[in-house]
Amino acid sequence: MICILGGTFDPVHFGHLRPALDVQQALGIDRVHLLPCRVPPHREAPQGLPLQRLELLRVAVADEPALDIDERELNRDGPSYMVETLESLREEYAEQPLCLAMGMDAFAGLESWHRWEDIPKLCHLVIMQRPGNEWPQQGPLADMVSRVRVESVNGLFHRSAGLVLGVPVTQMGISSTQIRKLLSAGQSARYLLPDAVLNKIGQENWYAS
Repeated sequence: MICILGGTFDPVHFGHLRPALDVQQALGIDRVHLLPCRVPPHREAPQGLPLQRLELLRVAVADEPALDIDERELNRDGPSYMVETLESLREEYAEQPLCLAMGMDAFAGLESWHRWEDIPKLCHLVIMQRPGNEWPQQGPLADMVSRVRVESVNGLFHRSAGLVLGVPVTQMGISSTQIRKLLSAGQSARYLLPDAVLNKIGQENWYAS
């Protein structure tokens, strides 16, 4: 089974890495593929350049075999529409089970995504749940959850796409915005992201004011 976790990773931090590892362990798969976005369709452009964010991701996962990087969105021009990414993955992996991991907040906004209704046809949705999260209570997403949500990971291995699974992940109140503000103000962001990533940012003078 293939699982991807997208994001701008601007910069990558423990709030990205630990939940990704939680998902890998919950699914019982070899690795989760981190998918850095080039041009996010639903938010402002990242501050870090694509190659900068990619280099920091490489530093972050260099010694963690359970996490690796899929660069396909960085290599594609135009908005990084997830449905197009999933179509390219489906071409590559044929009928293998394919999962998209996302937070509950992202899932709640799925209806605003480009061709969102095609996404569950291409992959399973693995929703990273934190304390206090609630499933959508009404509308198309609630209807979908009521029809295809499963309680066990086992079902994901028997279909290539179409199911929804909730996976508890570690609660970490860290944001890239917070880190960028600290760095821009000349303050320390230590213990929010790996030391190797922080050192690389300092060496290159990225995210400075």
